[in-house]
Amino acid sequence: MLVRHLSYFVTLAREKHFARAADACNVAQPTLSAAIRKLEEDLQVPLVLRGQRYLGLTPEGEAVLAWGRQILSDYESLRADLAGLRQGLTGTLRLGVVPAGMPAVSALTARFTAAHPATTVEVRSMTSRAIQQGLDAFELDGGITYLDNEPLDRVRRIPLYRERYAFATHRDSLQAGRRSIGWAEAVTARLCLLHGDMQNRRILNRLAASAGLTLEAGVVSDSFLGVFSHLMQGGWSSIVPQGFARLFGRPADLVLIDLVDPVASQLVGLVLADRDPLSPMAQALMLAGTGLHLGEGFVKAEAAT
Repeated sequence: MLVRHLSYFVTLAREKHFARAADACNVAQPTLSAAIRKLEEDLQVPLVLRGQRYLGLTPEGEAVLAWGRQILSDYESLRADLAGLRQGLTGTLRLGVVPAGMPAVSALTARFTAAHPATTVEVRSMTSRAIQQGLDAFELDGGITYLDNEPLDRVRRIPLYRERYAFATHRDSLQAGRRSIGWAEAVTARLCLLHGDMQNRRILNRLAASAGLTLEAGVVSDSFLGVFSHLMQGGWSSIVPQGFARLFGRPADLVLIDLVDPVASQLVGLVLADRDPLSPMAQALMLAGTGLHLGEGFVKAEAAT
């Protein structure tokens, strides 16, 4: 069995189309089809449901897909490890980050790239569920997400900081001069919040419900950039992590007010697939995240338990 055959098969499962998979592999479609048939012959099981077009994988194909992803990941890790012994770590770090974790990501990547200057970094804004899928499919080297709320499975965890919450509003709003504001008052404001698919929003919904309140938004966004745009327009407020100020600075037209009654926090950290050995990229990421001290605007997390 050739690694190339497994690579063609995994690509076909991802593209779900023979011609697109062949293009992605830079081979002719008959070459790709022949390689997958050879893989089926070697394993003595059918892997692909065929008709006039790609129809999906057989149960055996689904099992081979999971193993194939792991084998290909291990093979690339082996090559990277050997190359690293000669010339240091190279390649691209693939990092999935929940929107609320974006203020912290630059501190992590700065430490990583300082230690490994020949690498590049690809940061993707993702939901926590998408990060789980990316780690399981070997499409991510790591992620930044919540650790104690809807925790991911099959991962190693490195705490980075505790996310606390603030009421964000325009300087012309009635609340702008306040030092603190309670949740009961905050939920009555004209709010722009993250979409319900985002874990940050689910956390805020739960916190409001714990106080017997309902959190409703007139505008929802899948990014804090959309929230920030509405805050700067005026007439809108939001409930955001305190790290929000680190991400957008402190423009004169925007104020952040401590959110109290209750005061709540969530642990945010780095996650890596729980594998042994880790890939060279994931190992380097783990070292970069261990003992990381984040700057102003974050509260350092307690040691992992």
